[in-house]
Amino acid sequence: MTMEPALLEKKGHIALITLNRPEARNSFSPEMLVRLAGHWEEVRDDANIRVAIVTGAGDKAFCSGADLGQLIPLINGARKPQNEWDQKILADPNILAKGLLRTFDVTKPVIAAINGFAVAGGMELAQGTDMRIAADTAKLGVQEVKWAIFPGGGSTVRLPRQIPYARAMELLLTGDLISAQEAYDLGFLNRVVPQNQVLDAAFELAEKIAANGPIAVQAIRKSARECLGRPESEAMGMESRFAAPVFKTEDAREGPKAFMEKRRPNYKGR
Repeated sequence: MTMEPALLEKKGHIALITLNRPEARNSFSPEMLVRLAGHWEEVRDDANIRVAIVTGAGDKAFCSGADLGQLIPLINGARKPQNEWDQKILADPNILAKGLLRTFDVTKPVIAAINGFAVAGGMELAQGTDMRIAADTAKLGVQEVKWAIFPGGGSTVRLPRQIPYARAMELLLTGDLISAQEAYDLGFLNRVVPQNQVLDAAFELAEKIAANGPIAVQAIRKSARECLGRPESEAMGMESRFAAPVFKTEDAREGPKAFMEKRRPNYKGR
């Protein structure tokens, strides 16, 4: 594998992003976050990409969060910038939020292929995805509180919405890790599979989604995310606004036509 700390590969309509610092448990360095933010932008802007998968290199960690020797000292002023990546992080604080999918929406479904430890910022990145498949050996949690750090990648907002409140608070305030099976039982994961099957399972799911009408997929995702937590009457109106343009697309004509002709639809994203 190349030495770049965040890689982007395109396989048909699927983008694969790999956090590539296995020697550091794929922790976030300044360079990794800058490159990761750029990859998310590319996924959003490439019309040929319909689904993205994010995973970690190696078999130990998905991501162990911020590099406590590089990133945190840079952010809190204990370390001066030493290279262009450090300078980019300090010049644009949004890079961190974008890399972690905290405030940046790629507009397309993202699947986390959690091949090992997903801790702190790694767990927060997973929270920013739409679906998650984990190795049966994986451990997950937000441990920032143990180091007197705030889990500012979105955990205090997202985790209580994605799992039951009391369990979310326990994880946030103790910093304890849970097993993949526990995370599955809480509804945080879609599947738990053997470690060597994580990426295959993620691609299987991605391929199913990529075979569907891309405009419909993006509109459904947008509606589900933006209507979450809204009063039902308001959410129904929003759903109607998201749905209406979909029915006017070429793909919306192709889908029923292909069904009647008993053939596979050829969706073009328009």
